[in-house]
Amino acid sequence: MIKKLLIYTSKDHNPYNNLAKEKILFDSVKEDEMILYLWQNKNTVVIGQNQNAYAECPTELLKADGIHLARRLSGGGAVFHDLGNLNFTFISSAENQSTQNNLKIISLACKMCQIEAEVSGRNDILADGRKFSGNAFYNSKGKAYHHGTILICADTDKVSRYLTPSEAKLKAKGVKSVRSRIINLCELNPDITCDIMRENLKKAFKEFYGIEPQIIEDLDAEEIKTLSQKYQSTEYLFGTQPPFEIEFSNRFEWGSLTIGLSVEKGIIKNIAVFTDSMDFDLAEKVKSALFGCSFEKHSIKENLEKVLDKTIAKDIVNLFKESL
Repeated sequence: MIKKLLIYTSKDHNPYNNLAKEKILFDSVKEDEMILYLWQNKNTVVIGQNQNAYAECPTELLKADGIHLARRLSGGGAVFHDLGNLNFTFISSAENQSTQNNLKIISLACKMCQIEAEVSGRNDILADGRKFSGNAFYNSKGKAYHHGTILICADTDKVSRYLTPSEAKLKAKGVKSVRSRIINLCELNPDITCDIMRENLKKAFKEFYGIEPQIIEDLDAEEIKTLSQKYQSTEYLFGTQPPFEIEFSNRFEWGSLTIGLSVEKGIIKNIAVFTDSMDFDLAEKVKSALFGCSFEKHSIKENLEKVLDKTIAKDIVNLFKESL
């Protein structure tokens, strides 16, 4: 049961510092608390925990244009952040985490701005039939968070320029481009700003739970610095990827999946998994199931079904079918 509300607003626009703050708040939240964290990043592409940066965005163009590349802890797909976008994170114990309640708070804040919002699909919030908020999730050691974006007056030309989703993903969603799928809330209410939405989210947070929130003033500067350095390191952003002999890729109802394998004497020796699945630990589950496994249909099927939903396991086995 939630007995205490806390709000932390970051005044920093550095994505690595902001992701560090999110992790610090996550680690510190107590069992009966709910933290609302509000933040903005300046010119940043943020990819999901299990995505391949090279496949999701033009990395050389980002570097040339001075655009940050960041990797979050949650699953899901790549997004572009600028100062026309407001980010939110609801942090609590896993038991108290409710996506439905969080979306009600966001919808209430939109209503305060004279905008009607609706939830669509696995992680989108729509206004006037178009997406203005994408969401992602993370949980660990009994704690969880739900975070996402709210497009207020973002530069949609930059969204198209710096994100490169696969044709399969766009086809699956039945759309022509990234830009055509999204809407800025200022198109529906020209008076709305990020500051106004931020204040309305705070009001909606208080109104929904009927508890006066406490303000978190400061976080540990050294802890922020240490985590920020990790989050902007080349190893964290790109990883170390050995060459793979075989690569498989497809898009399923639950998300896209790319698997790279090296097989020696019939045994899987190296494996990399990239996915925009909302299941943030799907990639680790697949890697642990297949590493050291014999490259045979029955072994792969058996190992995957131990850790995955049978439908997902079946999809992955089918992905390998031409090579097995």
